[in-house]
Amino acid sequence: MVRLLRPLLRGTTYTRLLHLWVPMLVVSVWLFVMPSTPWVPALFLVPLGLLPAVRRGEGVQARLLLTPGETEPGISEGRSASWRDRLRTVLWLELRMLLGGATVFATVWLPVTAVELARCAWGGAPSGVPLLDRLPPGRAWALLTPLPLLALYGVVVGLGELITAGARRLLGPSAAERLAALEERTEQLLERTRIARELHDSIGHALTVAVVQAGAARAAGDPAFTDRALDAIEETGRAALADLERVLGVLREAERPVSARPTLADAGRLLESARASGAKVDAEVTGPVEAVPGPVSREGYRILQEALTNVLRHAGAVPVRVRVTVTGGTLALEVRNPLPGAAPGPGRGSGLRGIRERAALLGGTARTGPDDGDWQVRAELPAG
Repeated sequence: MVRLLRPLLRGTTYTRLLHLWVPMLVVSVWLFVMPSTPWVPALFLVPLGLLPAVRRGEGVQARLLLTPGETEPGISEGRSASWRDRLRTVLWLELRMLLGGATVFATVWLPVTAVELARCAWGGAPSGVPLLDRLPPGRAWALLTPLPLLALYGVVVGLGELITAGARRLLGPSAAERLAALEERTEQLLERTRIARELHDSIGHALTVAVVQAGAARAAGDPAFTDRALDAIEETGRAALADLERVLGVLREAERPVSARPTLADAGRLLESARASGAKVDAEVTGPVEAVPGPVSREGYRILQEALTNVLRHAGAVPVRVRVTVTGGTLALEVRNPLPGAAPGPGRGSGLRGIRERAALLGGTARTGPDDGDWQVRAELPAG
């Protein structure tokens, strides 16, 4: 019994009832003015539903009153983007008016019926209500008095569920909206992966430089060299902290612009950091690097950063040749260094995987591995 009456304790039952009542306010005004043409409001809903903004308004109302508190109610709040959406909106408006009319009829006449049955049970005089005024007085009518109230309960709860199902069906996201939501979800996952890569690249680079510099300063025993090493560690640490703060800012604010991320125009910082760590960097930049699109330039910077980090981590202070070339709509990055000993197997390390994944994400290619006695990292990205 408690389970049967549970819907009466839910606020959703009454917000759905209110949602069904709302369109009947307009209809009642029309019937008061022109009672001979009750069909006009339903006809007026056809051009109304074809307006793109009406779908958004109906979606907001449905989410607020039919599915309050639900995070994923399956009801769209977007405008009509196609004729299919507009026709679905028209059907929704007609369905809402039809079920609203049934609700108003039930909520008015079922309580009246219960009252009239009680009057007849107690010997009351007919009240003039059609059909009910023909009931003869009799105590037996008292047994039927609860039935209209039970019917009212069933109608209110049932029509609330029915209008909610209709809203999910007719106001639910269209195919284009579902595709857009899927693309947005994919972008979120890619953004998380990108942030993880950036943390790996930036913090990993800073820690590698700091470790190499500290070890070199201890081995050198030269105060001047130690001062330079500490300066390099400080500069690299500050840059890593700035990168960390920026990435945390992206996590805190999803809409933050990405224009603040470093690009290949800032590659001098990487090269100087590698030189300060003892690597002999021979760098050559060819072509209009500043004209490379922002996303490509930013990913190119991260690829170059990861390549230099791997050199310092695995080869130490060795000669490094860096070539950045922009030509024919292609950005080519090449980092070469002598192999310190046994070459690592292809594909090992999250850094090498990250380089290839970054290139593939932009529609480019990346190759890492031994080449003519050197270790080579070469990436080609579309820049046009």
